[in-house]
Amino acid sequence: MSRHTLKLLAISGLLLTAFTTFSELAWIKAGQEGTLPAEMEFKNHAGKLGYINAAGEIQMKGHPFFEPLGTNGRACVSCHQPKDAMSVSVESLRQRWVETKGKDPIFAALDGSNNPKLPQELESSHSLLLNRGLFRIALPWPPKPDNGKTVKPEFTIEVVSDPTGVNLDPDLGLKSKNPTISVFRRPRPVANMTYVMSPDPVFNIKTGTLAVTDPETGKVVGMNMMADSRHYTQKQQAIDAYFGHLEGQNGLSPEQQKQIVAFENQLFMAQSQDKWGSPLTENGEPAGLGPKAMQSGKVHVLANNNRDPIFHWFNTWKKEESMPANLTAEQKAFRASVARGNDIFMFREFWIRDATHINNIGLGNPVRRSCSTCHNGQMTAQDLAPGWVDLGTTNYPTWTENTIANLKSDLPVFKCTCDKSAPPHPYLGRVIYTTDPGRALITGKCIDIGSIVMQQFRGLSARAPYFVNGAAKSLLEVVDYYDRRFDIKLTDQEKQDLVNFLSVL
Repeated sequence: MSRHTLKLLAISGLLLTAFTTFSELAWIKAGQEGTLPAEMEFKNHAGKLGYINAAGEIQMKGHPFFEPLGTNGRACVSCHQPKDAMSVSVESLRQRWVETKGKDPIFAALDGSNNPKLPQELESSHSLLLNRGLFRIALPWPPKPDNGKTVKPEFTIEVVSDPTGVNLDPDLGLKSKNPTISVFRRPRPVANMTYVMSPDPVFNIKTGTLAVTDPETGKVVGMNMMADSRHYTQKQQAIDAYFGHLEGQNGLSPEQQKQIVAFENQLFMAQSQDKWGSPLTENGEPAGLGPKAMQSGKVHVLANNNRDPIFHWFNTWKKEESMPANLTAEQKAFRASVARGNDIFMFREFWIRDATHINNIGLGNPVRRSCSTCHNGQMTAQDLAPGWVDLGTTNYPTWTENTIANLKSDLPVFKCTCDKSAPPHPYLGRVIYTTDPGRALITGKCIDIGSIVMQQFRGLSARAPYFVNGAAKSLLEVVDYYDRRFDIKLTDQEKQDLVNFLSVL
């Protein structure tokens, strides 16, 4: 055998090793050995998702984000997978169920099943996780925020429908020794966290009170990290996840807490390639796309205007002659559609009505604005103010569940009745039916029933399904919901333009 042949075989071996390492990162298991590269990409149906780890490569073995520190075999990475935009997709969950016969720690009985008392070997016992990507979140009732002091709620709560059986369970439910409300929610991405955690102004426009401060530093903190904003700092969230989702017992050390927070803050993520395999950015344009733009972008910029758009401008995609010459006609048409979608998102006005924490804070009801009015944070499209809003996804009659009255939801349904002495819900009165009371499970206030904190738009193509309750299987279903909810009257082409726009973020 010639030296030339041996050299080719050696190179092939190296390539195979590199490919194998990459494929192993497709799903990262708790305790997995190996290196998380400083830059990486993962395929999805819309192209590729790109990452930049600003601190360079990380050895996963021994790092607290990747180690199973609790008792059920999970690590933080179990529910925050890089291939799934640091969340977890239904597609991945179903694949893991098949590959591990339901034994992966992600399916832990505590919150990876509909009810810990159900037969855990049955797929049906994990239907909310496998079909909607939902984990069970068990919260005390009455509410008990971070300070440990029980809040006297302004409303009573009653279980109307309990398809999982957990809310009426004598040991786990509302009437147990430790009264608990269980709701089911999607895990949020833990990348681009410097944007997510950017501090709110001193004044909280949603409550009319001073903003919350970090008890350790005294500095104003962001409140957009969790669906109900029950924790305000990444440290608090990590500790809660350790004792809850990981079923830990001894606590995280200060060094472990520091490492987890540092890793989350140095990780930047965004879609990087289109479905034809071409990079989305060329010479830094469009300026709002790709992980490098996330790494270098300015934090906490209010961008719901034509001077400083949410995802910058897509001018290079509006005309065929300004696009790279090597693109196919289909790619050029797609880019033109994305540019139109961005313009719809930024400037297409419609009547926003009956949305708590939007219409009742002085803007008027209805108010004629665009999507960017609420999704106003540059580069993420979060709300720069504390982002909890009742857009109607969990509250009847606009909830995502029953478009036909005789359909049954596979989520629990609660009846919340506001006290006569308390202000009612601004648009739903004193009796509200909901699948998730949202922020109200923390504050105990009627006005907060159904309010959910907006989350970032990055990596959408990698982490279906959508909404806090996983009700939208596709981006088109998301667009359809808002088109119906606010009677926007989008054409089929406009809907597709919006979907294409969202898919490249």
